[in-house]
Amino acid sequence: MRRPRIALLEAANNDDNNIRNFRRELDADLVEFDAANGDLPASTAGYDAIVITGSRASVYWDETWIDPLIEFIATAVDDGLPALGVCYGHQALAEALGGRVAGMDDFELGYNEIERVGDDELFAGIDERFTVFTSHGDTVVDLPPGAELLARNDHGVHAFRKGHAWGVQFHPEYDMQTAREIAEDKRERVGDAQVDAVLESITSDNYEAACEAKGLFENFTQYVRAVTAEKNRAEATA
Repeated sequence: MRRPRIALLEAANNDDNNIRNFRRELDADLVEFDAANGDLPASTAGYDAIVITGSRASVYWDETWIDPLIEFIATAVDDGLPALGVCYGHQALAEALGGRVAGMDDFELGYNEIERVGDDELFAGIDERFTVFTSHGDTVVDLPPGAELLARNDHGVHAFRKGHAWGVQFHPEYDMQTAREIAEDKRERVGDAQVDAVLESITSDNYEAACEAKGLFENFTQYVRAVTAEKNRAEATA
């Protein structure tokens, strides 16, 4: 079976770490779009799925590229494409499907523990409690109508599903280099003491523990392959 053809909607303005991480983690033919500069696919035709990345932006900011991105996500989901949103992508997906995102009173940064709620194929092979790297000051406060909560912690929603679409608030794609650079970038936001503590926690042991969550990328691409195969069978017999 051919590799899935996935539109990667890059919302971090061509951040080299962002692109490198998703290229490494997704076993797919990626077609990359600089969504933060208004570059989006002309249509959903020819793609098996979409993935929306993290960003320094908030979905409620008044920037010209955000509404078109959210509209395209809604169209892709309506067209039956599996979707995976990560951090900002998770929030954009929630907004596109009728949910609501708001700022938090604090900022969740560093390695943290997440609790799964129930069973879902995206989290197959991942423990009920698992470690992830987080970096966000916004959260999904209202799930989209009909969506299912999949994971959470004290900071709120960390994963949801609606149909073929999943959002995860945490960053399973991060390597240690990215985690360090993201933490350093947050000094003005959270202060030196918190950043220094996070940097001390970026160890091989914590990174290895967080690698468990990377399994969701393989689970997602397997799901995309299954959906694509079913579509192809349906078209062949139509």
